[in-house]
Amino acid sequence: MSGGLTAEGMLAAYAQGVFPMAQSASDPQLYWFEPGLRGILPVGGVHVSRSMRRFLRHCGWRASIDRDFSGVVAGCADRPETWINPPLLSLYQDLFRRGHAHSVEVWDGETLIGGMFGLVLGGAFFAESMFSRRTNASKAAMIWVSGHLARCGFTLWDTQYPNPHLVSMGGQTIPRMEYRRRLAAALRQPADFLAHPLPDAQALSQEITQTS
Repeated sequence: MSGGLTAEGMLAAYAQGVFPMAQSASDPQLYWFEPGLRGILPVGGVHVSRSMRRFLRHCGWRASIDRDFSGVVAGCADRPETWINPPLLSLYQDLFRRGHAHSVEVWDGETLIGGMFGLVLGGAFFAESMFSRRTNASKAAMIWVSGHLARCGFTLWDTQYPNPHLVSMGGQTIPRMEYRRRLAAALRQPADFLAHPLPDAQALSQEITQTS
């Protein structure tokens, strides 16, 4: 597939459970993927250790929504090997302008230290990537996103491929057909990523304690 994919075409593909990736940042081609085993995270139910709760209570970090979408995507692409190439960067920006892509940023003061971005369709959140410039920053982003998705009406949190880190946070692996079933249900679910603000880290820690 060439770099001629449009935002509309990308959304249509996601609605069918298919997503594009590049082989590398320097590869102009995009390729379609639909894993036989799909990774998902529990909306509102990621695992948070006691030590992480204590960390959140005292770290002084804060999180924002869509304050620096470009910075988060750039942070995710800033690694020795990445599947985010220029065509995908352009598509993500277009989807962000259309309200179908969002980011959650983690800040220490005015310094961006981590974050996550993804696409939204109905009640499905398709997590694309996350990054961390401080220990626990990407984990904190996941915890913020987990509660936020639940508050905003989302029912499916897609992580594309499972991996040990996601499993440690409560990630599950489901077969392709089960994923398609959950995706179809989520697409019928109304949700709004901008419906609620994010709590600060201390409030987030308290929220986790109350719901666990």
